[in-house]
Amino acid sequence: MAFYDSVCFEPESSIGYQVKRVHQAMLFALEPVFAAEGVSHVQWSVLVSLHYERGRTCAELARDLAHDKGAMTRLIDMMEQKGWVTRERDTTDRRNVFLSLTDEGEALAQHVRDRVAQCWNEWLGDRPVAEVQRLIDDLAWLRGRIEGATPCT
Repeated sequence: MAFYDSVCFEPESSIGYQVKRVHQAMLFALEPVFAAEGVSHVQWSVLVSLHYERGRTCAELARDLAHDKGAMTRLIDMMEQKGWVTRERDTTDRRNVFLSLTDEGEALAQHVRDRVAQCWNEWLGDRPVAEVQRLIDDLAWLRGRIEGATPCT
């Protein structure tokens, strides 16, 4: 049985709308953390992606973060100037340029990660750990379903 129909599909009952609003609220609430550390949300996302080895090139990071490749290259330029990221050309295939965090970039990624985790713990309040894990699992399941689905027509 389908969950949605034309009667009950409205913003407050839309999973997509609620996920979008949570994301917007999170970014707004975290802005003071990022500002205090001298990073933007996107810069921190790059630092964390490199920290967790979710990508080693601009193209891989752009895919992981759903960011434009050209904009990612400019962002990495800026982060390299700040001393957070280094580039190293692949010795076997000079077309590849690998990115890595500097010690300063690694320390910043970890420090801001800890501050963001503290915020999430405050937002989650006294929610039981099992409920939080279930929410994470459900969102991961939904993401997998959407990513594996045929595009809607």
